[in-house]
Amino acid sequence: MKTIIKILLFITANHSFAQISDFNHIDFKKADSIALSYTNEGLYNLPKLAFQLTNDLDTDAEKFRSIYFWVCHNISNNYSLYLRNKHQRHRLKNDSIKLKNWNDNFKKKLFKKLLKHNTTICTGYAYLVRELANLANIKCNIIQGYGRVSTTNIETLDLPNHSWNAVKLNDKWYLCDPTWASGIPNPKTNSFSFQYNNGFFLAEPKLFAVNHFPVDEKWSLIEDNAATFKEFLAAPIIYGKAYERLDNHILPKEMHQTIKRFENVRFEYQLKKQIQPKAVVFKIDNGTSIEKIEPMNISVQNSTLKIEHQFTKKGFYDVHLYLEDHLIATYTFKIKS
Repeated sequence: MKTIIKILLFITANHSFAQISDFNHIDFKKADSIALSYTNEGLYNLPKLAFQLTNDLDTDAEKFRSIYFWVCHNISNNYSLYLRNKHQRHRLKNDSIKLKNWNDNFKKKLFKKLLKHNTTICTGYAYLVRELANLANIKCNIIQGYGRVSTTNIETLDLPNHSWNAVKLNDKWYLCDPTWASGIPNPKTNSFSFQYNNGFFLAEPKLFAVNHFPVDEKWSLIEDNAATFKEFLAAPIIYGKAYERLDNHILPKEMHQTIKRFENVRFEYQLKKQIQPKAVVFKIDNGTSIEKIEPMNISVQNSTLKIEHQFTKKGFYDVHLYLEDHLIATYTFKIKS
């Protein structure tokens, strides 16, 4: 009996294809407006804040939206804190006792900064979203795992480095990443710019999985053919704008490709909305210059974008895909004769 219950719980947690389109019938403008009306509200009374953000809204989806939207517009990403934590965790990774002590002490300092200065790292974002949601009687979990961005060194990605949320709405689980949705930290200046990205709100699990890998695999919310950790590390780099324009990244499966000259290469994506073929551009970087080209063959049918291209010159290239002037994904190609 216990085994059956566990299987049922697993299936419930893994209900796939839970995404924002499930709520196309809801206009989130009221929720967003309420969230913006409490800009700069302090964190010293979370029950009061949760009430303010949700009391005038009817559905759990709207209430969670207001909470999430508020966090993304009021909490800044502290890049210097992130670097300090990353450095210490890697330094202590082979000493479990010292690592645990560091984690425990760092969390205390982290939440003091969050409370006093409204600044944090991913752990604080996920914690705050969960606490506010739970206060509004919405079930929300913190998901620990691995995140990949363009600056991530996958050779040293041996410890979980990111946190995000899963929220239960209408008996389905959904994924969101308030950290990456809130804006862009500048590694050079340690400054932060609020630039809300709606694509990380109730994101499509298969796209989310390209650069999020949960420690507990059930929280991928993908029932079949979820990527292994090895496949996750080998995947292409996708950027924030991909979440605003794609429902899924299908091909190529891996970032690094070795092919012959004139070999046909396929790219395939599921689009959120239709685009014109002329909006599809490659920028090819050979290490000394960047060439902007149109792929050889582009088709857009229904919501599927298919691209075919051939590389005619030997060499090693970074290939950047742009849609409507927005950077979507990066691949590398080694072209042999």
